[in-house]
Amino acid sequence: MPVLDQLNVRRARPEDITTILSFSAAMALETEGRHLDLDRLHLGTIALFENPARGFFIVAEQEEGERRRLLGQLMVTYEWSDWRNGAFWWIQSVYVDPAWRRRSVFRRMHERVMAIAKTSPNVCGVRLYVEENNSVAQAVYRKVGLTPSSYAIFETDFVLARQKGLMDCPSEA
Repeated sequence: MPVLDQLNVRRARPEDITTILSFSAAMALETEGRHLDLDRLHLGTIALFENPARGFFIVAEQEEGERRRLLGQLMVTYEWSDWRNGAFWWIQSVYVDPAWRRRSVFRRMHERVMAIAKTSPNVCGVRLYVEENNSVAQAVYRKVGLTPSSYAIFETDFVLARQKGLMDCPSEA
């Protein structure tokens, strides 16, 4: 198996979108057993690229001769904190190709995010959420220095509720 000496971690570019879509769909199926609406996923991914104020993707790529292959991704979105007068960066949509897991791909992406965040004066911290039963991911997150928060997350998911017929709201165009 190739070593990760040539691993490059960078912000994603539009030419990465096809792989990002496949990674996001695979992550949802693997971690939550959810089959994502691929059209909605595509539009949501494009929306992030078209409006950087929403966030950005980080990718890890391995050089294979003249070719580069994406091995992993994560997405960063922003949450304003009035208490801290700064933004938390939320790490989401974490996925590493199964053949490359346990080889520090996530660690390297996380290090890149932390390096950028620490030098950004308006960033007050980095957070992520994880399925409560995903003990493998939780162990990885602890290894890179993340700690469980004292907060629990509650939500109302309009998209999922509409899909299950639980809302009277009109669907989005």
